Amino acid sequence: MTSSAKIVVHSFADSGALITGGTSGVGLATAIQLAQAGVRRIGLVGRNTERGEAARQALLAVAPQTQVAFIQGDANEVSQAQRIVAQAQADVGSIDILVNATIGLYTPEPLDKTPIEDIGPIMLQTVMAPMLMCRLVLPLMRERKGGVIVNIASDAAKVPTPGETIIGAAMSAIVIFSRTLAMEAKRFGVRVNVLTPSLIEGTPTAKRNQASGFSAKLFEKIVPMAHLGVAKPEDLAALIVFLASPAAGRLTGQTISVNGGVSAG
Repeated sequence: MTSSAKIVVHSFADSGALITGGTSGVGLATAIQLAQAGVRRIGLVGRNTERGEAARQALLAVAPQTQVAFIQGDANEVSQAQRIVAQAQADVGSIDILVNATIGLYTPEPLDKTPIEDIGPIMLQTVMAPMLMCRLVLPLMRERKGGVIVNIASDAAKVPTPGETIIGAAMSAIVIFSRTLAMEAKRFGVRVNVLTPSLIEGTPTAKRNQASGFSAKLFEKIVPMAHLGVAKPEDLAALIVFLASPAAGRLTGQTISVNGGVSAG
């Protein structure tokens, strides 16, 4: 039987957070709510420097006491992911909360309409960042005898959806990766959960998906199914804050949909 004395559930005041995709949407909303909940050291990861600095200032505007670092980079690439984590350690200190909220760059499209040369990039640009970041941060959390990882996938991992053959396969990979990692990491006091939203209102991905073509028609059908309302970034952020908190200290390996009732999976 594992001794609970070896596992540490860090308080928010004693935690540092690192958020990939942290410059907009769910990532930025999560950073803001973590800061409001008491996390004082937060690193935001993104590709665009201008957007990153704007996100940093937005976070400081609502939580001026927070130590905020923007780290430019693409976590899908090994060398950049390594640099991101090294810089986060230097700028933020310990990484006790890792949130992977990277933004997908591809819109739903039937398989027969998907350029064959896009299949590999869709898979890699969807799954690599959470896998690389978890691999790099897990040893750091193990040293701290505890930590929290929350990965973002989508309902495409659970519900077969026309137009999301490749995207769904990639999202399923994130889900099984996260659940398996939860089993491996629990002995170190590290909890791993994954959220699977459907459409998230007001995000760059939602705007791109609803712009035109097959994707727009698909989500036009999905919106009326969200009888409780289409999810907003703040909805997912609130759940992430709970999952990262000591209140969720016994919760790991779960896949949770936040979709306003689009599905019950």
